[in-house]
Amino acid sequence: MAKGRVTRDDWTMAALRALARGGVPAVAVDVLAKELEVSRGSFYWHFKNRDALLVAALEAWERHATTDVVAAIRALEATPRERARALLTTALGTEEISGLEPALATQAAHPAVAEVIDRVTRARLAYLTELAEGIGLPPQAARHRALACYAAYLGWLELRRTSPAPAPELTPGRPEAEAALDHLVTLLLTPADR
Repeated sequence: MAKGRVTRDDWTMAALRALARGGVPAVAVDVLAKELEVSRGSFYWHFKNRDALLVAALEAWERHATTDVVAAIRALEATPRERARALLTTALGTEEISGLEPALATQAAHPAVAEVIDRVTRARLAYLTELAEGIGLPPQAARHRALACYAAYLGWLELRRTSPAPAPELTPGRPEAEAALDHLVTLLLTPADR
């Protein structure tokens, strides 16, 4: 059946693609096995049950889309504004799995999803607050700026997914995209006049 050995990561990526397509109910072992061109037995080599796969997939998303991104941006020798631009460029760039974040948001009532979304949101808001403090905002204002920035990020992804034609500036690689991103960074990370 399979053209090669299917790894744990192959299963978790397939589960994330399924989550993007149809939420938690779409993470069905038989469907994923067919997609991966392997038998159902391959699944049990890597996971105890479907819930274990779901948790592993969500943790992989958390690691790749938050922990690794924040670590990479922190490692840059750059100003807080340059780091913020790099962060937004990365976050709003081409999605590895299109529509995954908006799909996860619709599944927030599921306990496993809710737990990971809570951790991811806390980590992202903490880092955005840190960046805003780095440009000179006091803690409360930095927190408010972080909230606005994160809300803009989530809205940007949703608008790109649902309305690409009327909002072409949100599509990575388009000439207008760079200017729109620069404008967003300026709006969100320019200190207000005191």
